Amino acid sequence: MTQPKPRPGRIALVSEHASPLAELGGPDAGGQNVYVAQLARHLVRRGHDVTVYTRRDSATAPATVRTPDGVKVVHVPAGPPTPVPKDELFAWMPEFGAHLARTWRRTRPDVVHAHFWMSGLAALTGTRDTGIPVVQTYHALGTVKRRYQGTEDTSPRERVEIEARIGTEADAVIATCADEVDELVAMGIDRSRIGVVPCGVDTALFSPRPADRRPEGAPRRLLAVGRLVPRKGFDRAIRALAAVPDAELLIAGGPEAPLLFADPEAERLRKIASEHGVTERVRMLGCVPQHLMPGLLSSADLLLSLPRYEPFGIVPIEAMACGTPVVATAVGGQLDTVVDGVTGVHVPPVGDDRQLGAAVRALLDDPARRARYGAAGRTHALARFTWDGVADGVAQVYSRLSPVPLLSEVAR
Repeated sequence: MTQPKPRPGRIALVSEHASPLAELGGPDAGGQNVYVAQLARHLVRRGHDVTVYTRRDSATAPATVRTPDGVKVVHVPAGPPTPVPKDELFAWMPEFGAHLARTWRRTRPDVVHAHFWMSGLAALTGTRDTGIPVVQTYHALGTVKRRYQGTEDTSPRERVEIEARIGTEADAVIATCADEVDELVAMGIDRSRIGVVPCGVDTALFSPRPADRRPEGAPRRLLAVGRLVPRKGFDRAIRALAAVPDAELLIAGGPEAPLLFADPEAERLRKIASEHGVTERVRMLGCVPQHLMPGLLSSADLLLSLPRYEPFGIVPIEAMACGTPVVATAVGGQLDTVVDGVTGVHVPPVGDDRQLGAAVRALLDDPARRARYGAAGRTHALARFTWDGVADGVAQVYSRLSPVPLLSEVAR
């Protein structure tokens, strides 16, 4: 019997709090937004009809938006049309899921791909009794967050139980790294139903910019990038700086620069810098536009990525794509992305910050090793972390679940 030819599919991506249209750098806008936006764009390049469903968080947001890349973004009315912290959105997920159910009764997708646990809850509600396959990507797990944050974890108390149920009920789970697979199996999810597809980087945008390299004799530059939240470890970078003379530390992330003075985490970091006598060598840049990030990364001698835990972490691979070596805590996705002794070095997620400073200083004092790590990082990013490769891997999962095989690779 002749096998049916692969065809373009109707793909629904559900991302309840992380809109592909959001400006990056806010407390709930980061790697997941990039992932959803890039995955959607590259699936459209393969010929698929892609719709992203995200919560309407503004009274002026149109019901639908079509991006220049051809991705349709639907703003789902669920809860107030105002920004709401993601940990407070749980109450609105039944409304979100009911909207999806009504929509998909009229226009049935071939595959639904949920991003984050609450999106998974809404997606399973929207597909109940329809036979539409659901793929789940968590991006972060409640078990990990609770382990590291303890009583400071603001997630709904039901999160861990619901995440395990989603993983059991979904047709497939896509993890982004090996560490996440182990967590999912410990939650009771069958390893055979879990595939690993990493996050990616735009290697055309994020590429070495020699013109942005620091001139000879300039202070050595350390860079830390991410959402301005305590778990990202910017405080460790500041404390380590005290052991690294003749270096400056730039911190990119958070609100726009003029608003940093009202930001609680920025104020905490300023106090730490003052206590350690490095105030004059720490600069907080606030939110840096995406198009300026490659130049900023290229200008750094080292990227410091020091989270206490990190589900994946896109910034280290953006830095490697720019040829910048990375000092990274040995946690989560950074165990996969940063190759210790090849593209950078791993350091413990907790410990003596003077030892961290010594590791940073040793790399700064060895330009030949930094050059080797930088070149290897670019090669590593091109080999494993392009968005084309990510979209190929994800589309292959979709095709296995669809009754009719879907296109899984772009015509090259």
